[in-house]
Amino acid sequence: MERATKVVQSWLPAGKEYVCVMRLHKEVAPEKIEAVCQEFTGALYQRPPLRSSVKRLLRIRKVYFTEVLEILGKDVLIRVGCEAGFYMRKLVHDIGEVLGTGAHMLELRRTRAGPFKEDNTLITLLNLTDAYHYWKEDGDEQFLRKVIQPVEDGLVHLPKFYVRDSAVDAICHGAKLTAPGVLKLSDNLKPGSTAVILTQKGEAVAIAEAIMLSKDILEIDHGVVANTKKVIMPRSKYPGWKFFKKTKED
Repeated sequence: MERATKVVQSWLPAGKEYVCVMRLHKEVAPEKIEAVCQEFTGALYQRPPLRSSVKRLLRIRKVYFTEVLEILGKDVLIRVGCEAGFYMRKLVHDIGEVLGTGAHMLELRRTRAGPFKEDNTLITLLNLTDAYHYWKEDGDEQFLRKVIQPVEDGLVHLPKFYVRDSAVDAICHGAKLTAPGVLKLSDNLKPGSTAVILTQKGEAVAIAEAIMLSKDILEIDHGVVANTKKVIMPRSKYPGWKFFKKTKED
């Protein structure tokens, strides 16, 4: 659990997806609803509603798509993919304003958060309880492994650094990632991009910020290539650099 909480912030750039029931205050022709909803895509200005947990400052948030799924009288079922920090209540209000009817949100369900989707990650509390008891009482962890995903599943959307075993413990102690420690990397890294540092086995070591392009990293043999921002792996899980130095000398 402690490891998982360290990576929650990294899900924000991956966006979210919602399914929402919007109730119009008057009936409108379906084609007009479709046309107006399509206008609400791209970078949109938005001021958080009165009842919100943040300051009501005008800001820009991206909407990747707005899809009308069904229309029944004044009720409109829509699916929206958006950037983190986007308010669906405000979107519904704004659509109602453009339609000239007014509108409010009747129901809302989040169907995706970062890399997690409701169709392949949701479990019931009953199943979780049963899995825990099988593990606690019988030592059988197969059911627990089915309902609790590894922290690495929450980082699949990030570009990656794969590092040598000899570099792992230094990074766990907060060291920066240097070129000699990199074995392979994603081709979409750029200065300022958030990335995950992984062992050769694919274990998450840390969240880092790249300081140069992927192609530039491949061309150098020394120097810092990423700053470690949040360590995920416990210290000393891998041998320290002194061990590898001694082994090499032996």
